[in-house]
Amino acid sequence: MRITDVRVRKMTQDSKMKAIVSITIDDVFVVHDIKVIEGEKGLFIAMPSKKASDGEYRDIAHPINSATRESIQKTILESYEKALSEPDDL
Repeated sequence: MRITDVRVRKMTQDSKMKAIVSITIDDVFVVHDIKVIEGEKGLFIAMPSKKASDGEYRDIAHPINSATRESIQKTILESYEKALSEPDDL
């Protein structure tokens, strides 16, 4: 699996959610609404989720193993850091 495109939408308000990201996998599959969150131990990603009837949030799409999650997170956070150095679109 190869992430072939990352689109970062930086958030302007001062909150823990720093960006919303879409990734394209192997030029054929897109995952939208991945969040970049500022946590106590630094930045991390939260996969797209929806609220279940019991009030809990459950991931809609997510990696099956930790190595894949780490790879996706590394790629997204590198793209986010790069986007921070670019001017905001007006």
